[in-house]
Order: sequence, then structure tokens, then C-alpha cells
Amino acid sequence: MTNTDERATRVREVRRRLTQEGPPRTRDQEGDFETVTVPEQHCDQLRDLMVSEGAEKVVEVGLAYASSALAIGEALAIVNRPLPRHVIIDPFQEREYSNAGWDLLCSAGLDSIATLMLTPSSIALPQLLTEGFVADAAFVDGSHRFHEVFVDLYFLRKIVRPGGLIVIDDDWWPSVHTAAQYYERNLGWTVIPDAFSDETIGVGPHGKQRARCKAYRLPDPSFEPSFENFRAF
Repeated sequence: MTNTDERATRVREVRRRLTQEGPPRTRDQEGDFETVTVPEQHCDQLRDLMVSEGAEKVVEVGLAYASSALAIGEALAIVNRPLPRHVIIDPFQEREYSNAGWDLLCSAGLDSIATLMLTPSSIALPQLLTEGFVADAAFVDGSHRFHEVFVDLYFLRKIVRPGGLIVIDDDWWPSVHTAAQYYERNLGWTVIPDAFSDETIGVGPHGKQRARCKAYRLPDPSFEPSFENFRAF
């Protein structure tokens, strides 16, 4: 077994335990892990998407119990590019989640490629942009307030390379969906239709069933639209 196989296998085992046994600790809210975490099937699809992209550098907004972060880490291990980097932004990881997600990443050996930023994404993302960080892909599962999702996507389109990927969780929430619609209608983001299965996993707001995750391909080259051509969203 090669070192690459061993790394991927180690991550896969931590993912399996998390799915079967849950995290080592949770917040004092009934069913918090099941409510907050990205379902295993979507995590598998996220991993496969990152592998097919050959991703080397990924930005993730939101860590919580690390289900999606472990899937991304597994993808980076499988792709095995020279300088993998996984930047994770979560201001609540330490004070609300008692580092449960980060500890799981460490147990999978992913702290060698992962960086945790404990600041709000509205501060962390501009910092990454200022540093000149360029990502192949991003996964967004942070604040679900419209204005904060909109700001996350604003900076991520400058950080993720032209032609790269931005994947959004909880698109079934109107606030998240509406923010993404601006970029789809005005900035040339195109939905990758087969990235996630049509099968609904879980139940969205108000008990309605609909797709949860959505993946976008950014335009290449990137462009700035004229304000005169604004399309309502």
C-alpha cells in the first residue's frame, strides 16, 4: 500500500467512525450533529467532485463536526498533488464546538495540510485574498444569512481560480439560494447538474423536500458585468 493509499484509508476510517458513532462531543442541543452535519452521501459526492477536479487547494467556510472537511481531506489525499492545502474558516469551532471537528481532522492526520482560521469569513476571506491565495475550489456552509452568504461568494469568486468550483450547502434555504442566484444570473456561474444526485437527502425548511447541495463552475476567463446589464434575481 502506498503512502497515498494509507493517508486516504486513514481519513476514510475517521469518516466511517463519525458516521456510525457520531462526534466525540456535541453542543447541548438535541439532535445537533444530525441537524448540522452534511449527510454522508453528499460528502461522498463532494469528495468525488473534488477528485475529478484534481483539486490541490480548497477553501471551506464552516467546520462544525468536520463531515465535509474530512471528505475534502480524503479527496486531497487521493489526488496527491505536490502542495495540498485546505483552509477552513469557522469562528465558532473553538467556543461552540469545543474543537470537535478540528480534533477529528487531526486524528485523520489532516492537520498537516489544513489551516483553521477562527475569524468570521468576512474577515478571513479578504485576508486570504490580500495574501494572494488562489484556490481550485471552495465549499460554503457557514452563515445562512443572505448578506453574509453574498459576501462569502463575493470574495470566493476572487479567490477561486477562473474555471474553478464553488459548492454551496443548504441551497434549499431561500436566503442561501437567493444569494447564489445573483452570481448565477449576473456573473456567469453555471450549475454542474450531475455533481449531486437528484435524490433529496433530509428535509429542508418548513418540511419541504428539495435539493440540498449545488455546485457551480466559474467562468473562464472571469469578467465584471456592466451595471447597465443587471439582471434581477
